[in-house]
Amino acid sequence: MGLGLIETMRVREGRIPFLERHLTRLTRSLAALSLPRPSQDIAALVKPFAGTGNAVVRIEVSDGRTAVTVRELPSLDGPAVITASEPHVPYPHKTTERDRFADAAREAVVGEADDALLFTHEGWVAEGTAWNLCWWEEAGLRTPPLALGILPGIGRARVLELAPAEEAQVARPGLDGKSLFLVNAVRGVVAIASLDGAAVPTDPRTAELARRFWPPS
Repeated sequence: MGLGLIETMRVREGRIPFLERHLTRLTRSLAALSLPRPSQDIAALVKPFAGTGNAVVRIEVSDGRTAVTVRELPSLDGPAVITASEPHVPYPHKTTERDRFADAAREAVVGEADDALLFTHEGWVAEGTAWNLCWWEEAGLRTPPLALGILPGIGRARVLELAPAEEAQVARPGLDGKSLFLVNAVRGVVAIASLDGAAVPTDPRTAELARRFWPPS
């Protein structure tokens, strides 16, 4: 199998809220990477799974073929996160080349944490193993810049629609004392419970974003 692309979609209350956004990103990445388009109609493949209530649908497109799998929804509890020693490398497209993220996730397990946050070689905060990071400053919402090569997440884009935000390039100390949350198109907005063993302060604005995150039916 050659290089492939992945889209991981939430089935929520019998529908796939961000289906069109996933398909748009997939089409854009296929073109950018000069990968063959799948012969199947992906929307037609995944829509029958919408009736599963609450679940996760994963599609993988490789060599012009599409594979669809379904799994249970992961825990939506606030995770304990560590900073990974594995450095972040640019990941502007959601490809199957995910060894860095898999290694960071294993490091979290060894460290008795739930997940890990990766930093660039220069020391800038980048993204999690399967999520984008946001945090609150006194002046408002912040998130790492796309220019660092982070994934342009569907969830990240949704949050930026809901709340004024600025991209901010910060090192690890810049996160201390901040209220942090993760976001992706499966979990939505989830407050991070701790970072490197230190409790992360809560912010009521996170709960409000989580409430508004999913588009109405």
